[in-house]
Parts: sequence; structure tokens; C-alpha cells
Amino acid sequence: MTMTSPTQAPQALPPKPERRTPQRRSRFRMGAGQQTKGGPFAYAALIVVGIGSLLPLYWTLVAASRTQDEVLASTPPFLPGGRLFDNLRTAWEQANLGKAIVNSIVVSASITAATLFFCTLAGYAFAKMRFRGRGWLMTAVIATLTIPPQLSVVPLFMMMSDLGWGGQLESVIFPTLVSAFGVFFMRQYLIEALPYELIEAAKIDGANNLRIVVSVVLPVARPAMMVLGMLTFVQAWNDFFWPYLALNQQNPTLQVALGQLSASYTPDQSIVMAGALISTLPLLVVFVLFGKKIVGGIMSGAVKG
Repeated sequence: MTMTSPTQAPQALPPKPERRTPQRRSRFRMGAGQQTKGGPFAYAALIVVGIGSLLPLYWTLVAASRTQDEVLASTPPFLPGGRLFDNLRTAWEQANLGKAIVNSIVVSASITAATLFFCTLAGYAFAKMRFRGRGWLMTAVIATLTIPPQLSVVPLFMMMSDLGWGGQLESVIFPTLVSAFGVFFMRQYLIEALPYELIEAAKIDGANNLRIVVSVVLPVARPAMMVLGMLTFVQAWNDFFWPYLALNQQNPTLQVALGQLSASYTPDQSIVMAGALISTLPLLVVFVLFGKKIVGGIMSGAVKG
């Protein structure tokens, strides 16, 4: 008969391995950098949206290449005609579109550059700099978005007249050098995209505020600046209300010049559509040249890690 030693503990049985049920990976969970494939319904919806977006531009092309009688017929044409270049030349000569395009480029480029500069600086100050009254000032900036722009037309017009800028491009450029939406947009982006540690590291290296803005803030804010720049340029290019009041027929922007084409008692719709087609082409060129960079900037700013 064997005796067990009192100091020797009995051996414990090994634990049974737990059975793990295999987990099915959800189709709706996506990791960083993963993409899902769209089904037939998604492609059909995209095709419908694409056609609906291109249809107004196509109709402008069709109407600009036809005569007014064909455009106003009970059965409108669905294919372009052969009078496109004649109508474009007529619209160019009647509305002095050459000078109008130059003025629109100057106005839109100046407003876009100034908006990006001032809104980025103001957005960085409201997002990362600590100073007294920061919250109240930001509330005041946002509150200006609720004021209709029509209420400021009379005092703004009087101010431009006192400065001697009546009928000049300065009267269109200077009132829109900075926008409340741009300040709010850049502030919201820099709050998430620009960490305080990066700013503190630059200060430890001896960088002043100007160096921090140039070397740290601007590279981080580049994706948002591209988006804001595109929105600002399109808005300034298509603006009609204030340029129509501030400028005259001898020094118009493109939208004001197009308004002259339809100002007659019986305007020629084919000529008006030809002028509208001319005003659309520069925006298409800008989007073709910079659209890929803008979309790439949005994606690089959205992906973290």
C-alpha cells in the first residue's frame, strides 16, 4: 500500500479548452483603408444622379447651338445644332465678355487668396490659441451668418461711395476678403487635425508664431484650404447681386455682363445660353485641373493613423 506524503499536493486536472464559436465578420464593419463594393442598386443610383447633374449643362450646349425659334418650339431639340460658334461670337461681342472674364478672374482669385489667408489665421487662433474673450468672439462671428446680406447693402454701398470705389473692382473685392463661414470651417478642422503637442514641440525648438504658422499650421490645414478655396472661388465667380449694384456696364464681371444679354424686352435665348456656356467653361477647367488634388486632400485629411 502506497502512502502519499502530506507535503505533496495532489495534481490538478488540466482545464478543458474552451470552445469558441467562430464569429462572422460583419459586412458593415470597415477598417482603415478598406472599401466596399457597390451593388447594382448603387451603380444605378449613381448613373441617375450623374445624368441629372449633366442634363442642365447638356441642355445649355443644345440651346447655345440652335436658333431662338428652335429653342422655343413646342418640341424642343435634343441634339446640338450647327450655330454654336456663331452664337458664341455674338454673345462675346454684345456683352463685352472678354473684359468681363478678366474682371471675374481678378475678383475671384483675389477673394479666394484673401479668404484662405485670413480665415486660416483666424481659424488657427480660435482653435489653438488661448486668449480672453475667445468664446464670445467666436459666437459673434457665427452670429453674423444669421444676418441676411440684403440688410448691409445700403450702408456698404454708401461706404464704397465715400471711399471713391464706385464702379471699381475694389468695391467687390474688399467687402468679401474674409468670411464667417471660412473662419468657422477652418476652426473646426484645425481643432481635430492639429494637436497641441505639435505646436508645443515647435515652440521648444525655438519657432515663433510666424514660423509655426508657416511650417506647422499651413501643411496641416492644406486639405481644408483646398476645399474652402474651391467653394470660395465658385461663389465669387457666380456672385451677381452685389457686383450688379457696385459695378457699371463699362466695368462688369461676367455674371453682370450676362445679365445685360437678357435685359432687353425680347432676349434671344440662344445667345443667352451661349453666354452662360462661356461662363461655365472656366469653372470646368478649374475643376479638371485641381479636382483630383482637392479630392486627394479631402481623403488625406479624413484618414488618420
